[in-house]
Amino acid sequence: MAYILLRDLDIPDIGKLDVYTANGGWEGFKKAVTQHTPDEVINIVIDSNLRGRGGAGFSAGRKWSFIPKNEPVKYVVVNADESEPGTFKDRQIMEKNPYQLIEGAMICAYAIQATAVYIYCRGEFWDLAHNLEACIAEARQQNLIGQNILGGNWSCDMFVHLGAGAYICGEESALLNSLQGFLGQPRVRPPFPAQKGGGLYYEPTVVNNVETLANVPWILVNGAAEYKKIGTPESPGPKIFSVSGHVARPGNYEVPLGTTFRELLFDKAGGTGTNKAFKALLPSGASGPVIPVTEQMLDTPMTYEALGKLGSTLGSASFILMDESTDMVWAAYKMIKFFKHESCGKCTPCREGTHWLAKLMEHVIHGQATMLDLEKLENVAKQMNGKSLCALNDFAINPILATLKHFRSEYVAYIKTPAPAAKPKQPAPVKKQLEEVAEPAGD
Repeated sequence: MAYILLRDLDIPDIGKLDVYTANGGWEGFKKAVTQHTPDEVINIVIDSNLRGRGGAGFSAGRKWSFIPKNEPVKYVVVNADESEPGTFKDRQIMEKNPYQLIEGAMICAYAIQATAVYIYCRGEFWDLAHNLEACIAEARQQNLIGQNILGGNWSCDMFVHLGAGAYICGEESALLNSLQGFLGQPRVRPPFPAQKGGGLYYEPTVVNNVETLANVPWILVNGAAEYKKIGTPESPGPKIFSVSGHVARPGNYEVPLGTTFRELLFDKAGGTGTNKAFKALLPSGASGPVIPVTEQMLDTPMTYEALGKLGSTLGSASFILMDESTDMVWAAYKMIKFFKHESCGKCTPCREGTHWLAKLMEHVIHGQATMLDLEKLENVAKQMNGKSLCALNDFAINPILATLKHFRSEYVAYIKTPAPAAKPKQPAPVKKQLEEVAEPAGD
């Protein structure tokens, strides 16, 4: 089967406008603008059941449908702030197949009748940002972007914005704040981005991930019915899995949703490449709960629903593999340090909670913890759950709670002595205290 997203693997020069156009590029956009009304385009995407590829898995078409029709100013924002550890799928699309992203974003813009599209790139993607700007300029010369597109009455421009490297700006409302020049911190919702007052410059805004939008041109050309033939009914279409860690062949793999873990990790990625077995998998970078690798798990289809039943999430599908030599306590410690560093500090439970989780984990790692500290670690994590404006707070507790659930014995091994029995401390007699602090009288 030909690649739908990683088309550079089939067509090495797909990143050039003439090559992209010669291989069906912009046909989906032209079909949308010349043969369909904006509402028809939205309905096609809804019917395809394309789900957001950035993490939440929400219906892309339904998200577009939330934009009010009567507002004169509307925006599309492309979330290209790919900062999740172990995730590098969006980078390959932007580097090797940028026009497919641009085309998908313009189809979305037409569907909601947006006045501008902003591509928000991770700060470290400065090289990709320059290339995207050059591609946008070429598309503008072809009247695919800009004023009176394709000779019609609709006008929409596109811009690229570089972030400053903050992980939190992958969260849509923090991204919008950063794009407006404010601190990259999440907003109070409602209003949501699709509503007046909640989006970019407080106008209705669609925020979509790079991979999500890269699916759209194929859907417009081939139809929703054909798209749903790929994957499963609940999770249709192809998905890019970024595979790294203790694996023989790390890289991006595009496979239909519903492919089993075994097919991806062994048939394509080649297993560990050593005589060691897989021990655990982080299915969504640092943010998703770790799951043990078992025979039953390996035969599970990779879908949003199946990952949920395993007690984790598909998220961005950044698979970090760990073999049996991995110290899971050390891994959890590294992840909580990452979240402590990346917390924006706006919400007290996240700001203080990540600090205390990191501190408690440091005690564990250095052999200074007791069994009571493990209870405290678990209690602090549970108290943080759901108490902040964005999901970073909830992501931060996942490494702790999941490793305590599945690999608790490794924590216990770090505990050198059991916690002493809790006894109330008796204060020393007042007279004795005074004698201990008394000093000889001076002359």
